Amino acid sequence: MRGMVKLWFLFALLFLVATGCCCGSDVTYDGRSLIIDGHHKILFSGSIHYPRSTPEMWPSLIAKAKEGGLDVIQTLVFWNLHEAQPGQFDFSGRRDLVRFIKEVQAQGLYVCLRIGPFIEGEWGYGGLPFWLHDVPGIVFRSDNEPFKFHMQRYATIIAIMMKAERLYASQGGPIILSQIENEYGMVEPAFHEKGPPYVRWAAKMAVDLQTGVPWVMCKQDDAPDPVINTCNGRRCGETFVGPNSPNKPAIWTENWTSFYQVYGEDAKIRSAEDIAFHVALFVAKMKGSYVNYYMYHGGTNFGRTASAYVLTGYYDQAPLDEYGLIRQPKWGHLKELHAAIKLCVKPLISGANITMNLGEEQQAYVFQESSDCAAFLVNKDKRQNVTVHFRNSSYELPPLSISILPDCKTVAFNTAKVSTQYGTRSMEPSQKLYSIEKWEEYKEVIPTYDDTSFRANILLEHMNATKDVSDYLWYNFRFKHESSNAQTLLKVTSLGHVLLAFINEAFVASAHGSHSNRSFTLEKTVPLSNGTNDVSLLSVMVGLPDSGAYLESRVAGLRSVTIQGEQEFKDFSNYSWGYQVGLLGEKLQIYTDFGSRQVEWRRYGSSIHQPLTWYKTLFDAPPGNEPVALNLVSMGKGEAWVNGQSIGRYWVSFLTPKGGPSQTWYNVPRSFLKPTGNLLVLLEEQNGYPLGISVDTISVSKVCGQVSDSHPPPVVSWRGQNQSLKHHKKHQGWRPKVRLRCSPGRNISKILFASFGNPYGDCDSYAIGSCHSSNSKAIVDKACLGKRKCSVPVESWKFHGDPCPGIYKALLVDAECT
Repeated sequence: MRGMVKLWFLFALLFLVATGCCCGSDVTYDGRSLIIDGHHKILFSGSIHYPRSTPEMWPSLIAKAKEGGLDVIQTLVFWNLHEAQPGQFDFSGRRDLVRFIKEVQAQGLYVCLRIGPFIEGEWGYGGLPFWLHDVPGIVFRSDNEPFKFHMQRYATIIAIMMKAERLYASQGGPIILSQIENEYGMVEPAFHEKGPPYVRWAAKMAVDLQTGVPWVMCKQDDAPDPVINTCNGRRCGETFVGPNSPNKPAIWTENWTSFYQVYGEDAKIRSAEDIAFHVALFVAKMKGSYVNYYMYHGGTNFGRTASAYVLTGYYDQAPLDEYGLIRQPKWGHLKELHAAIKLCVKPLISGANITMNLGEEQQAYVFQESSDCAAFLVNKDKRQNVTVHFRNSSYELPPLSISILPDCKTVAFNTAKVSTQYGTRSMEPSQKLYSIEKWEEYKEVIPTYDDTSFRANILLEHMNATKDVSDYLWYNFRFKHESSNAQTLLKVTSLGHVLLAFINEAFVASAHGSHSNRSFTLEKTVPLSNGTNDVSLLSVMVGLPDSGAYLESRVAGLRSVTIQGEQEFKDFSNYSWGYQVGLLGEKLQIYTDFGSRQVEWRRYGSSIHQPLTWYKTLFDAPPGNEPVALNLVSMGKGEAWVNGQSIGRYWVSFLTPKGGPSQTWYNVPRSFLKPTGNLLVLLEEQNGYPLGISVDTISVSKVCGQVSDSHPPPVVSWRGQNQSLKHHKKHQGWRPKVRLRCSPGRNISKILFASFGNPYGDCDSYAIGSCHSSNSKAIVDKACLGKRKCSVPVESWKFHGDPCPGIYKALLVDAECT
């Protein structure tokens, strides 16, 4: 369904759905796995959120996920995006949930639909529309009739829409699983006696929607039958309590591929090896049959959708980065893992299983079904290699690793041995916007008390005043200052998130909090006129809260305001205040082509710079198809629009403990651009310098591979084979290989380093070791130069002999793609 959807039309569809025939797949489950059309399934899934990318990007993202070995695409459903105002629904553009699901279906994958309606997801207000806050008597996510009414109404609308488009597997569609609520077990104790009844109600309400597919609740150990309790986290093979019924499968709905990042903090990277270890452990130890990566592609928090302090770029370290580029080695290592586990499906699904201790911190999980056998050899020792003995053979296990043996004999994959290439992402300037002549500016109007029409004798709570229509709320008051000492102390305490102070329309000070400490105080000695003074305080939110109990009771904005001189102290907390929601530039939409003509822009630098200045310029789209980003390294804090579409908040000036910005490049989807004359408008809240901005293209410029002869051969070599690897060892395909692949449109143009022997270091820093074949670069040049992809086996004959007999050999190749 497209565009604005009328409620009466949606409910009218219920009759059509109820009377339509269903000729789809039967989806059930037992204690082993989901069962689709009578077949038990081991499924790998990845989260891709439709509004965090564009419809033009969806086909490529889904195709790359499928190539990476995924079976399912999982998405949240964003209530506040679809029903920003009560009864007014929007499913257009990036909101087009149906189009997204149909694209997944077209590429032959399943869908897990997490309806919520509370979703958290580092999304403003946890996905709940802010108008819920004003429903009389409402308490979110509890046994509360007003909340349950609206939650059921919304969940029903989504279910009816899916049925009307025949998208449930029971109707022949791709949706095989749905989720109600989200991580409620973490907040349930705060609701006391109102929590457990809500859980039971939510489960029954969901099941009564009769979607024909199972429902799950994550982090809800007591999920009522028939709803399946599932795990979220990094280590579900160790932390999950397991299904709460022997008839339910072990499902992992959020395996965090990195961590969401907030302004002022450095990125926290999770390695491909760590992710693979815990997936294999979940499958082996918990008999896990469904693993979802959160996120597989994070994307972009366009506009003001990110929750408090969260970056505009979301989960950029996922297997597909913010721009949709493959991030290696994470994507490729997990692809190999999926293929290795799929080789074990028959014994995993139907075999008997036993656990054997192979050492103090080593175990074997063995699955046997008739002549089919699969084993997972686990080493939990974090410090050293361990040799274990299993079925009359010896196996060397690296620290904190799992070897997968699809035939209980031969290692097809080890979680710690990365055979996949590493990739280096680069940003190349396409157009530098450094010329003064290119820019114009408009000073935001600083309102005074007389300019306001809304008055109150208290300090209003920020979110309740703005209703999520703007990040900005002006607090204005006027007072008489009669003193020979013009220097006085202004002290303002606030709960979020940023504060700018103006006296008599001149900027005097600013302050801000952080994700870990929302409360802050501005203290500044300020000049006052002898007589009447106008004080204008701008409270700025950097996203709404997204989690925790009693979300509707959260507060933000100013809490106290005092002015103190040598002979006076005034508390203005209970005073006559004038309020203005938002900025004039926002109201006029001067970031659009039409709105920009409603104000008088001046030449850049025509007046003294002050915070709250709008800047605009035009730029051309870079040639080609590579992703585009704005390099905003010279800016401070604000928001950016391209052709009227917000690419999100930026906050380059909030430095991390390492001394750099949390995010410098901001994604501009190609679909936002015209060939020429693209309108760029920025609202700069601080002292940013737009003459340092450039329009850059994003690409993977280098690829590097490092493989030793102790690595397993590519898992793809097993495809179609039912016999032991030993039967095929003579075939070259059964050797470990360095495999390199450039992005589409690029070829390997230069071999920067190549060494067969025992090269020192890794793909980040390397050197020739004590053993090195002098033919290394020539051999690799011949195999790879001018090609988009190539592979070189780690084998002595390939390099015309063994340069140092008796030691393990490795091959390290670093190449440039242009």
